[in-house]
Formats: sequence, structure tokens, C-alpha cells
Amino acid sequence: MAHRNEAGLREDLDALAIPFEHHEHQAVFTVEESRDIKAAIPGEHTKNLFLKDAGGEFWLVTVPAEMRVNLKALPQAIGCKRVNFGKPHDMERLLGLTPGSVTPLGAINAGPGSITVVLDRSLAEAERMNVHPLRNTATIGLSGADTLRLLEHWGHAPMIADIPAQD
Repeated sequence: MAHRNEAGLREDLDALAIPFEHHEHQAVFTVEESRDIKAAIPGEHTKNLFLKDAGGEFWLVTVPAEMRVNLKALPQAIGCKRVNFGKPHDMERLLGLTPGSVTPLGAINAGPGSITVVLDRSLAEAERMNVHPLRNTATIGLSGADTLRLLEHWGHAPMIADIPAQD
């Protein structure tokens, strides 16, 4: 199945009448590189972890950009076994994304049940969270509630969790 692109994403945003703000910028691959860009864009900024658990299931966990996730405590918080970072080829196959452009909106390309998308509670409740629109040269801002609506529209059952941070 061909992966949907940003045009397909925009069609769904329009179809669901989801308001969003779009910002073009230089490519960013890390939270560090994106600090200046984020300073100019209001709302909560995000970081995404593409993970595979010990049972072979895939997880996409979206947390506040500056959070350092406690990977040992994470499985208990989301209900899985031990996790490791997923491989780039699995990310490409499931989400149509490459490292550096990961976004919960990549779920547009994932078959229902192929990956569990998890939003940290603070983002799910945010008036505005900022994510990549399938590429790391732009950012779109939309509400946490609308992000959940999009995920459900694509057949996913997104999870809202209190993601544990490292002390």
C-alpha cells in the first residue's frame, strides 16, 4: 500500500474541520537543533519515541520535547513488556517516516492495530501541541483533542498515559 503524504494529511484535517497552524523551517533532527524554531512557535513542543516491546509490538510515544523518558518505568505505564528503540526500516514500513521526521501523524500510514500511539497526558490535554506534518522541515500546531480525533479517524485507539520521566 502506498504511503499517504502531507497532501493526504491536509485532506483529513480539512475533512474533520480541524484548525491548525503551519510553519515552514529548516530541517531539524533533534530537540537540540529545534530550540530556536520552537521559541518562535507557541504551544507545547514534542518528542517522539518509536519503540518495539519484547513481544514484538510497536509503540509510538509522544512526550513533551524536553522530557527525558524513564524507559525502565515506561512499560508499566503503557502496559507492555520491556521496550527498545525500533529500527528505521520498521519505522519506514509502518509509518512511512524516516528518523528525524517522526510524528504521531505518521499513524495515517499505519494499519489499525499495527502500532499503538501514546500521548503523554499533558499533550493530550494541550490547547496546542506542535508536531511534524510527516517531514522535519515544517511544524503544525493543533490541539491534543484534535490529534486524538485524527488518530481515531485513521482507525487507531490512541492511549493517553502519564509517561514517567527520569529523576
